[in-house]
Amino acid sequence: MIKEADNARRGRASRNKGARSERELAAILNDKGFNVHRGYVFHHQSDIVGLDGIHPEVKRVEKLNIHKAMEQAKEEAEKRQDGKPAVFFRRDRGEWLVCVQLDTFIEMYKAWRGGHE
Repeated sequence: MIKEADNARRGRASRNKGARSERELAAILNDKGFNVHRGYVFHHQSDIVGLDGIHPEVKRVEKLNIHKAMEQAKEEAEKRQDGKPAVFFRRDRGEWLVCVQLDTFIEMYKAWRGGHE
């Protein structure tokens, strides 16, 4: 019985850490001029809502399996039809990083470069 309680406590702590990470990233993006908010899981929304054309998957872990995280982002982006998959992630006390597929990067870079040639 004690093990079940410990597992439930760890699961709750992990969910809380994920929610804090999503709120933290949303706050950073809002400070940079984006109009985003944390999605409502029970309403089948993305982790972060408001990045048009991007389906964000937010992770905060010490050891990330980036391929598994990207697969999750791709599956959810396909289900929700809300944009290109992107994984936003960081370690504890680390900087935020973003991973996108090469085709997505190329599209984004070409669009950016088109306005900066």
